[in-house]
Amino acid sequence: MKIRNAAVALALGVSTLAGAAMAQTVGISMPTKSSARWIDDGNNMVKQFEEAGYETDLQYAEDDIPNQLAQVENMITKGVDALVIAAIDGTTLSNALANAAASGIEVIAYDRLIRDTPDVSYYATFDNFQVGVTQANSLVQGLEERFPDVSPWNVELFGGSPDDNNAYFFYDGAMSVLQPMIDDGSIEIVSGQMGMDTVGTLRWDPATAQARMDNILSANYTDKQVHGVLSPYDGLSIGILSSLKGVGYGSGDMQMPIVTGQDAEVQSVKSIIAGEQYSTVFKDTRELARVTVGMVEALLNDGEPEINDTETYDNGVKVVPSFLLEPVGVDASNWEEVLLDSGYYEASEIE
Repeated sequence: MKIRNAAVALALGVSTLAGAAMAQTVGISMPTKSSARWIDDGNNMVKQFEEAGYETDLQYAEDDIPNQLAQVENMITKGVDALVIAAIDGTTLSNALANAAASGIEVIAYDRLIRDTPDVSYYATFDNFQVGVTQANSLVQGLEERFPDVSPWNVELFGGSPDDNNAYFFYDGAMSVLQPMIDDGSIEIVSGQMGMDTVGTLRWDPATAQARMDNILSANYTDKQVHGVLSPYDGLSIGILSSLKGVGYGSGDMQMPIVTGQDAEVQSVKSIIAGEQYSTVFKDTRELARVTVGMVEALLNDGEPEINDTETYDNGVKVVPSFLLEPVGVDASNWEEVLLDSGYYEASEIE
């Protein structure tokens, strides 16, 4: 009896070890926890990968490029089966990804294109040009609503981090709407500051945006009023709004300028409800996680990942096949429908 029980135990042990050996691991490299959206991205992917039967190794680099590189190299050394990377700087990973390719590890670029390498398999993101178009259309809508009798509208431009490929798509999308209005005199960029080399905000840093807005106001608006600010991200928007409120906008006869944003972060949703930030762009990270998990599953099972774009994202070495999700504009008129009815937020989170 003891021998039989030992045999059963041994068989169970072998079975358990075989099951453990079959579990594949996905390394997930996220840029920072300083933005709520990246926390959501990481959590959504871990949840969905684990529900699909994968183990995960989620790491945050806290916007430190050498730290992210070390984390990715460590994941490769540990032998993960696939890598999902939202790069801090999309140009710094070429050597590490060459090592991944040599080890047969598939790489998915997550929401930020990884540049200058052939060793990225697919790209999961949103339609980033359309994000910019949505922001600019909202800016113009807000200007028409709040300042209907003003001509020209005084507007300032902010861009995202120059080391993030998406920032250029956001800016170019917005300028496809705004440049014709600048050319016909409907909009004036009073500071004259235009172009990503001038308006970019390194690491998407709110304090940097606030300081730049302070400087723009003191140098250009002592006897003028700013009517609108193109902001590509909610964190920057909050910094910009702090600068504007600091000199009296939103009180007395100084109406709050129209300020856009992106990512539908809780603080900005509350700001929209309070009548300060005008709008944001919602990117459902649950859907982005779903697409990414599907890509990895296909790659690890000799399938074909679902893509819908094979032309847009040239990383300098190859055009990376991509899946683009649609962004959704959010303002005071639809935030409940988009953010609460979809279950993305609970009402208690916004109160």
